[in-house]
Amino acid sequence: MVALGGDGVKMTVLGATGSIGCSTADVMLQHPDKFSAFALVGHQNDEKMLQLAESLRPEWVVMTDAAAAERLKGRLHAGVRLEAGMDAATELAAAPETDMVMAAMVGSAGLPATLAAVQAGKRVGLANKECLVTAGRIFMDAARVSGAEVVPVDSEHAAVHQCMQGHDHGSISQVILTASGGPFRDRDPATLHSVTPEEAIAHPNWDMGAKISVDSATMMNKALELIEARWLFNLPPEKLSAIIHPESIIHAMVEYRDGSVLAQLAMPDMRMPIAYAMQAEPRLSSGIPWLDLAKSGSLHFQAVDCERFPAMRLVNEVMQGENSLSIALNAANEVANAAFRERRIGFTDIVTTVEKVLDRVENIPVGLLSDVWLHDEYARRVANEVIS
Repeated sequence: MVALGGDGVKMTVLGATGSIGCSTADVMLQHPDKFSAFALVGHQNDEKMLQLAESLRPEWVVMTDAAAAERLKGRLHAGVRLEAGMDAATELAAAPETDMVMAAMVGSAGLPATLAAVQAGKRVGLANKECLVTAGRIFMDAARVSGAEVVPVDSEHAAVHQCMQGHDHGSISQVILTASGGPFRDRDPATLHSVTPEEAIAHPNWDMGAKISVDSATMMNKALELIEARWLFNLPPEKLSAIIHPESIIHAMVEYRDGSVLAQLAMPDMRMPIAYAMQAEPRLSSGIPWLDLAKSGSLHFQAVDCERFPAMRLVNEVMQGENSLSIALNAANEVANAAFRERRIGFTDIVTTVEKVLDRVENIPVGLLSDVWLHDEYARRVANEVIS
């Protein structure tokens, strides 16, 4: 086992037991002289947390689920302190000892702790789409006030970030996010009603959690990423688009006024954008395989079919409106995604449910976190009504 410690960057990892959290741990273990764990935050997976705590030896472990925290009592290495609940996670994310926060909680549950880190002026590696989708204006305004550095961890946004470095942002004519197209990119849209949760979760390129994998299958993840890019890079909706690229080698492209298109390429492995977020210069070894383009052979692209992926049509409408619509889109999708995985609705009902919710919400600007929660709660309630 590699012992972490020393005077390196002290990390607080929100969502430590998920796929992004575990990949973050892998990068940390490759660079024990540069990074140490201050706090690891998980939800219910106490066995995975036990493994991570043994490897990383954090000062704190937090399980937001009280029962999971109870199961960990007496099992952690001496010196590791244990807490339960989201309040503890939020406090540690903003604690003076924390140098950087990896925000990898899934869903809007990660919003309070991530915002606390931003308000405290931390470097924040943002892997939680919902933070910017639901509260993008609030997050980026808070970062400007506090001086926090918000660095994207999504592979697509990390790619855009790299392609924009050293270039005049006013010269950007288009930001193009790539999408794998998920498991159904070539499937007849007329057959999608019969898709099972197991089929939707079987992503061809990425090893992700169930919720995100279903979002990839509907391309709702790309819809959320377009909204996220709008806030991260302060770009108008008409400068944001997506294209299907099955190999997931090119992660994003930025087109400039002179016709130049810059692209970022790498093997599809989340450790690359994670390492970039943790330290951009000088670059860290991430442990991912080298990209051999001769071996890859060829790269393919196709336009997004909005009949197969109606979420992409929907997001264009949402981005033309106020941010109350993106809050509703995210909340309704979380409810519908879960209902599909629980076999209460069909696959094609996911986007249909979201669309019905959007028809019933106000199109108004939202500037307070308390109002974000009100709009979020209302959209969830309406989504459950639609489903039932």
